[in-house]
Amino acid sequence: MPMHVVLVEPEIPANTGNIARLCVATGSSLHLIRPLGFFLTDPKLKRAGLDYWDHLQLYTHDSFEDFLSRAKPKRMFLVETGGRRLYSEVEYQAGDYLVFGSETKGLAEGIMERYKDSILTLPQQNVRSLNLANTVSIIVYEAWRQLGFVDPNYQS
Repeated sequence: MPMHVVLVEPEIPANTGNIARLCVATGSSLHLIRPLGFFLTDPKLKRAGLDYWDHLQLYTHDSFEDFLSRAKPKRMFLVETGGRRLYSEVEYQAGDYLVFGSETKGLAEGIMERYKDSILTLPQQNVRSLNLANTVSIIVYEAWRQLGFVDPNYQS
């Protein structure tokens, strides 16, 4: 599995649906941390993910602590506007966890303080932040590129 995408308290169902489709396309798993701003049965969520839901490795967690306890991530990178380290400066490894905050609040200060040496950012200008689905796509594809675009489902 190339990557694990972690969304902490996502609010917009279409963003999460698009990210779910991205995860299927890259062989990554998706972790959703509650509370969610939508139900998993939301039509906007389902529509954005198209007919790929059956192929998605989806995990839900009741809290960030529940996620840590159950997933036991070895390497984890948080992505947040204003971080000091560029996403492109990391040498990604298969199985890394990429953690993203909610669309309006980002990641909680406590989480960022706890993992301050693992915060990454995207360069940008003239806007406060990029769309969550776009941000996830950029970083997941950079990580997958570094891994040689290996298809985890391919058996030679």
